[in-house]
Amino acid sequence: MIFETHAHYDDARFDDDRDILLSAMPQHGIGRIINVGASVASSRASLKLAETYDFVYAAVGVHPSETACLSEESFDWLKRQTNGSKVVAVGEIGLDYYWEKESAVRRLQQHWFRRQLELAVLSGLPVIIHSRDAAADTLRILKETAGKITGVIHCYSYSPELAEELIEMGFYIGVGGVVTFRNAKKLKETVSRIPSDRILLETDCPYMAPEPHRGLRNNSTLIPFIAEQIAAQKGISREEVERITWDNAMRLFFHTKRESSGVSPQ
Repeated sequence: MIFETHAHYDDARFDDDRDILLSAMPQHGIGRIINVGASVASSRASLKLAETYDFVYAAVGVHPSETACLSEESFDWLKRQTNGSKVVAVGEIGLDYYWEKESAVRRLQQHWFRRQLELAVLSGLPVIIHSRDAAADTLRILKETAGKITGVIHCYSYSPELAEELIEMGFYIGVGGVVTFRNAKKLKETVSRIPSDRILLETDCPYMAPEPHRGLRNNSTLIPFIAEQIAAQKGISREEVERITWDNAMRLFFHTKRESSGVSPQ
């Protein structure tokens, strides 16, 4: 079975066939899916999907590019949701400097990144980290809560050396469709170097479809293409990658929930 750790099935691109697609996931070997919030609205939608499908779980959080919409009121709402039985992470949260060059905007991102990390500490939930063109600040801020939280660096795009440092801090590395791209030499090297027990499978769908579907709408049934590339980098079978990453995801996202609410690890 495959554990899809990062999807956005609330996206409008799934409006025409969302139920058909999700209902068929178990037939394609997709055992669990985490639908990840990127705003207050999408966090609400993620909760709704988790209520509708027993194999879908929710992460609640606000993406750095959406932090201008956050307020103390909406933050309090996020805080309340972390108690939900099907909420397994705070995310996606972090920093994105690709579009944002102004220092004031970056400071706002950093403020809400810290606040949402505090929420993870209080709730005992892992975090799903979005970091783009912001490696140094992401690492610096994560070190402020070192030893208090764990989580995944989603859609990892930095160096193998930084990945190893993050793993030492207790984080996992999320690997998606980019690893199948011809020009993804740095990510392939990262996958080759890091331990298999720190890799998670993800799509970020509807974005980042793997080869040979690059440029099309992504979905969780395409994860085997990602697992095949990871298997090639690690010198193991695709089935072994799927088994190991299933165990990794269960360990990260359900360890705390098992203790607090009795959710089965199987």
